[in-house]
Amino acid sequence: MTGAGRLNAVKRGVRKGGESAGAAIGRIADLIVQVAPRVPVRDLATLRAQFPGLGPEEIADRLVAGASRATATVGAGIGAAAMMPVPPAMFAELTAEITGVAAIEMKLVAELHEVYGRRPPGGLSRRTTAYLTAWTEERGIEVTSPSSLDGALSGRMKRELRRQIMKRLVRDLPSLVPFMVGAAVGASVNRRDTRKLAERVRKDLRAKQIPWDRLTPGAPGADAS
Repeated sequence: MTGAGRLNAVKRGVRKGGESAGAAIGRIADLIVQVAPRVPVRDLATLRAQFPGLGPEEIADRLVAGASRATATVGAGIGAAAMMPVPPAMFAELTAEITGVAAIEMKLVAELHEVYGRRPPGGLSRRTTAYLTAWTEERGIEVTSPSSLDGALSGRMKRELRRQIMKRLVRDLPSLVPFMVGAAVGASVNRRDTRKLAERVRKDLRAKQIPWDRLTPGAPGADAS
């Protein structure tokens, strides 16, 4: 089956479920929002304990390397699946990859904020929304502007967040489905994209990084300044 044939098969699978492609992507976006609060994030104290003697850049390098390996593993799975005849469950495979990669990258984004002393203030719900925004927009959160985080919790901003996630999924879809390329390229694509995301986020975080010796583990970055 050609690459175009596989893509058409996936589209037929989506239509068979009674959904347009847009509706299916919207459903994936909603799933990512639901999964986000359950993503385990290590705080600064835990990261320091797990990487004794290392500074922020060295710990960040370790986090990026680990996340890149993890998303590469996910990409290898979907790449291998793309080499086989497309079953009706192919879209389910795609959904699993997108949400899996999103969870890995959101964890990375959150832990990079911890390492650079830019943990957003507030509870789990507020931080989750902040990290979802950071992952979607591929940037570091401005933790010294609480009003921007408060706005992210409003109904209007939640709708905007969903729209941005959908926009990112549509943009990334060609690379997330490496038709006819196999496991090796599927892994390479995900590894590359995760590293690019990390580079953008780290650039933002470095610009307003809290000095390592002034960080209080578990404290929001805004309180440490």
